Amino acid sequence: MHNPPHPGEVLREWLGELDVTEAAQRLKVSRVTLSRILNGSSGISADMTLRLEAALGTSPEMWLGLQMEFNLWEAVHQERPQIHRIQQVAYS
Repeated sequence: MHNPPHPGEVLREWLGELDVTEAAQRLKVSRVTLSRILNGSSGISADMTLRLEAALGTSPEMWLGLQMEFNLWEAVHQERPQIHRIQQVAYS
């Protein structure tokens, strides 16, 4: 698994030269909300994916997929306790 970009990085490319204030107004979110996403300190919510679909013509699934890949990569690289397999109980 490669190190995927935060979805905010991808969104920044989609927005091009559009500044954060204007993009936030068009998406009907606060400038702070959009800035946090673009800077990688917040993830993209399901609601935001629908706003991006309406504003950019992208699919919500694309943004959710990017967020999932990023979250999974981060989780894989964090220290976790050892987990033991749970044995299934057979019911008759």
